[in-house]
Amino acid sequence: MSEAAVIPQSQNAAWVLPSRGIVGMACLIVAEAAIFIIFIVAYLYYLGKSVTGPTPHDVLEIPIFTSICLFSSSATVHAAVSALHQGKRATTSLWLAATVLLGGIFLAGTAHEWYQLIVHDHLTIQTNLFGTTFYSLVGLHATHVVVGLIMLSLALVFSLTGSLTPRHTGKLEVLSLYWHFVDAVWVVVFTVVYILGR
Repeated sequence: MSEAAVIPQSQNAAWVLPSRGIVGMACLIVAEAAIFIIFIVAYLYYLGKSVTGPTPHDVLEIPIFTSICLFSSSATVHAAVSALHQGKRATTSLWLAATVLLGGIFLAGTAHEWYQLIVHDHLTIQTNLFGTTFYSLVGLHATHVVVGLIMLSLALVFSLTGSLTPRHTGKLEVLSLYWHFVDAVWVVVFTVVYILGR
């Protein structure tokens, strides 16, 4: 009498589709990344082709402190998402406030840099090709920082008023993805403008 072969049934992991928010933000990031690539290529293409000064070497200083602040804000916004998932409202507010503060310091540093360049070094967007591409690229990134800070500030207000609950973790995670993207873009911009471009 032959024994029937017993074939163990495989346990298939259930497919979990990403939320519409994650998909939407991913599509936005892809589109925004394409725009940044165009601006970065333009900056590199026209680098060194200005007929008149000043040049990047003449006027640019490496924004180390403000860049560290922006990079650190990725860690704080991640901590905010984790705290919200655990239902720690006070901790969530603390990390969101830290993120807004670090982003604000970076933005203030950019504003100070532009003030120095325009007032003291007389570099405007119309001065030469360097000025045009510099303000376009760095300004594009600064605009994204402003948008991110507005959304993070709103999340902070909602957290402080108790309107941000663990069931909103997915929405805060979508916002954190945008902020991580802004930080990642600055890694490239920082390298191209302040390291390679000088």
